[in-house]
Amino acid sequence: MELAGEDQSAKQETLSGDDGQFSFGSVAPGPFQLTIAKEGFSAQAISGILHPGETYNAPRIALALAPEKTEVQVIVPRVEIAEEQIKEEEKQRVLGFVPNFYVSYVPDAAPLTSKQKFELAWKTTLDPVTFVLTGAVAGIQQANNVFSGYGQGASGYGKRYGADYADSVTNIFIGSAILPTLLRQDPRYFYKGSGSTRSRILYAIANSVICKGDNGHWQANYSNVLGSLAAGGISNLYYPAKDRNGAALTFENAAIEVGASAAANLLQEFVIRKLTSNVRNHDPAKP
Repeated sequence: MELAGEDQSAKQETLSGDDGQFSFGSVAPGPFQLTIAKEGFSAQAISGILHPGETYNAPRIALALAPEKTEVQVIVPRVEIAEEQIKEEEKQRVLGFVPNFYVSYVPDAAPLTSKQKFELAWKTTLDPVTFVLTGAVAGIQQANNVFSGYGQGASGYGKRYGADYADSVTNIFIGSAILPTLLRQDPRYFYKGSGSTRSRILYAIANSVICKGDNGHWQANYSNVLGSLAAGGISNLYYPAKDRNGAALTFENAAIEVGASAAANLLQEFVIRKLTSNVRNHDPAKP
């Protein structure tokens, strides 16, 4: 119980007994307000005027139960957020048709699960445009008699096509699915899009040798470097004997691959976004 006078300066507090009775002593005459409160019940207040020499008997008071308040916090699982973000990324196409799936325009995108990394790799390798571009590369190689050990004609073209597609599949699966799963790294390029031109250039180049881990921290991009080495080594199994490279050339090709990755990142940072359709600038998991 709390009793306050007109000026609110001389407040008194007391507790009621087991029978609900309570009293205040030495109360100055004048207007007053009596507040009755108990945990779990709605507080009530009554007011009146105490005259000199008067004893005030408060009326019987019954407190009502306070309305129950429940706070519910809804947390969307990170795997569901990542799934929504992947769906948005799979709509990204340069000039409306070339896949641009491995770029995130959400800087704090949720990390991918192992399953999602492999699904993104499958989506890329089985995209119709991948088959068309592979065919174009094989045609150019045949026209220039690259890998002459394959010969010419339909047979030579088929061998070149198969080798080029195998290169693509091994690069994507080893560097963007298998190693990122084992090393817990994110295979995507995270678009910066802000800051000075110099900072964006350095960021794009650095992303050929560093990447974001599944824990959100930046780290050495072992997936890209080791993936390039592994893909180069595997290619020795199906290239013509005279075109197979040794260990030195495999490392040289890996270095070239890292350089090509830096160039691709620069294009992503300054050119490709402008040519990519269905780019979302916000997190699809948030309103």
